[in-house]
Amino acid sequence: MRKKGRLGEVAGVFFKLGCVAFGGPAAHIAMMEAEIVHKRKWMDHQHFLDLIGATNLIPGPNSTEMTMHCGHERAGVPGLFVAGICFIFPAVVITGVFAYFYSTYGTLPQVEAFIYGIKPAVLIIILAAVIKLGKKALKSWELGILGTLVLIASLLGINEIVSLLLAGLTGGIYFWLKSQKKGSLQSVFPFLFLQMTTMSSPFLTTMKIFWTFAKVGAVLYGSGYVLFAYLDAELVTKGWLSRQQLIDAVAVGQFTPGPVLSTATFIGFQLKGIWGAVAATAGIFLPSFLFVWILNPLVPKMRKSAILGYFLDSVNIAAVAVMLAVLIVMSKETLTDWRGILIALISIGLTFGLKKPSSVLTVVVGAIAGYLLSLV
Repeated sequence: MRKKGRLGEVAGVFFKLGCVAFGGPAAHIAMMEAEIVHKRKWMDHQHFLDLIGATNLIPGPNSTEMTMHCGHERAGVPGLFVAGICFIFPAVVITGVFAYFYSTYGTLPQVEAFIYGIKPAVLIIILAAVIKLGKKALKSWELGILGTLVLIASLLGINEIVSLLLAGLTGGIYFWLKSQKKGSLQSVFPFLFLQMTTMSSPFLTTMKIFWTFAKVGAVLYGSGYVLFAYLDAELVTKGWLSRQQLIDAVAVGQFTPGPVLSTATFIGFQLKGIWGAVAATAGIFLPSFLFVWILNPLVPKMRKSAILGYFLDSVNIAAVAVMLAVLIVMSKETLTDWRGILIALISIGLTFGLKKPSSVLTVVVGAIAGYLLSLV
């Protein structure tokens, strides 16, 4: 499956995705599934699902870590780093430009019309991925019940990491007992817990900024939006950043493509210019590269182990359920008028009607439609 020496291909795919990957982790993973599994066939759906399940159990931005896994599968360890960097790079550059103009003029650009059109398009991309991955993950009626319970839990607001872990443990034990076979625990998950420390000096050095964001990146579980709670405690309450600046940073993370953690670039620039932006960006993403480097070789071993295979199957169906919950919540927030519904219908035609659907095309058409309909 893995073919070394295709770094150019890896770079091109993930740079393209980094330029158009709007909509958060669920949308990013859906776009990756379309590009990597369906279109390019770098791996099968089962292995892609296994990587999603494993990635959900380690700290860091899930979709960015999935790019690293995919790059590793195609071009080894160099591919891991190339994929991650190329996916992150467009968002970091765009965010850096916004940070410069924000520091200079104190305002953000008006892009609401384009984002309005992108959101319904992203919904359909997620829907297509949920259908494809769900078919592969739903291996038995028991897994169907487990996935339904996780879906309900997610819609009720229960933490997604708690739901995934409970689903994995419950399903793993149940299927192991049902099989009446003894499995051996041959691998462990690398967990790193770092205590958040304070910095007493009011003078922010580049290394202090790097270390602050590295600590956040090492303990950040679940959605990248949890980042803002950490940064509010670390930066706003200590007087390094105003709450309005943090809110504006949130806005930048939402309307730029790629990982929402590129917000760190914006904040780093506000703290200490371009070198602060570099330090914050490197700090927030570095732990993810290290975690994936450690985890990727363990995933096939988990699949071969009986009890860990059952655990992984259970986590996989739970991960699809979480994606479905995200889709439901986003749909309620997005499809509120005829314009959003019309763009969603156009996106359905592009995603399910074409022989070779392109998530990039769907996003671009959605953005243009959003702008044109805003003039009506």
